[in-house]
Amino acid sequence: MSRIGNKSIAIPSGVKVVINGRDVSVESGDKRLAITHRPEVTVRVDGDQIIVERDNDSRTSRAMHGLTRSLIANMVEGVTKGYEKNLEVNGVGWTAKVQGMNLALNIGYADTRVVPIPAGITITVDGNKIKVSGIDKQKVGQMAAVIRAQRPPEPYNAKGIKYSDEQIQRKAGKAFAGSGA
Repeated sequence: MSRIGNKSIAIPSGVKVVINGRDVSVESGDKRLAITHRPEVTVRVDGDQIIVERDNDSRTSRAMHGLTRSLIANMVEGVTKGYEKNLEVNGVGWTAKVQGMNLALNIGYADTRVVPIPAGITITVDGNKIKVSGIDKQKVGQMAAVIRAQRPPEPYNAKGIKYSDEQIQRKAGKAFAGSGA
């Protein structure tokens, strides 16, 4: 039994859920997200609850049951609250700025790294802090991962781009062996 898949999803006020065959659409105001779920599961609206059920107990049905429920719950939370990831740029003289639909990163390389910002994602820069926000959880996480991959934090000086809640395991540098003259 999928513990996650068996939970129903509460529909908050102001959120409209439309199910058309295998297409599930969640709307709130001008925010809209949609997915097409797998045929192993069925999704229905019962009052102010969304219920995800699986057709049988095959391995793929069990796997898709919890996944589909989580994706729909993330869509409902995305259109109501939204998602955000916070990153920090650590390095002397390293900067980040938003230029139109691009994020320009000066992070210790000879050239400026330019990361295009996809539609539906908002990036704000405040000093050395980068905030990635949007309504689609996967797009927000992917964009934050792409930015971090430009210069991941290194363990010796902790320079690089890291998530604000990430703990970097520091390593000791070269140890001085003494006077071996």
